[in-house]
Amino acid sequence: MVETFKDVLWKNFGAAIDMLGDSISLCPDSLWQSEKKFFFLSYHTLIFLDYYLTVPARDFKPVLPFTLVPMDRLPQDAVDDVIPNAAYTREEMLDYLSSIREKCKKLILDSSEEKLKMKWIAKEEINLHGLCPSLVEDYSVIEILFLTSAMCSTMSPNLI
Repeated sequence: MVETFKDVLWKNFGAAIDMLGDSISLCPDSLWQSEKKFFFLSYHTLIFLDYYLTVPARDFKPVLPFTLVPMDRLPQDAVDDVIPNAAYTREEMLDYLSSIREKCKKLILDSSEEKLKMKWIAKEEINLHGLCPSLVEDYSVIEILFLTSAMCSTMSPNLI
């Protein structure tokens, strides 16, 4: 039963991660450069997915570093106070996502039943974000809707 649970959990996480990767990959270059909200949302999803897969969470060291910025000094289109230290390329973000995917797969499939029953994040390390594949799926769907809207607005009315 535990192996079935791990298999199902991994397949759900893997699918959500792949959906995020697709939304980043399919984003047109012009949109990647001009629409920073898409970039910030992608980055936010990567960082928190990696954070919640780090055991223990206090050892988290992101591959693509960030700075916590006071809420009154956020850049336009930022989705939270976790601001990337650079304008990371799509390739850098996809490479990071690939390593997070492998981390997630290993963590789930290599975990014993005892480890699966443990809390992965200490109470003092928990913030308002939840760890679940549906969160990654939700953000990926938002990105896909954003892409669709942006691409449709640039199409000729004769093509629609």
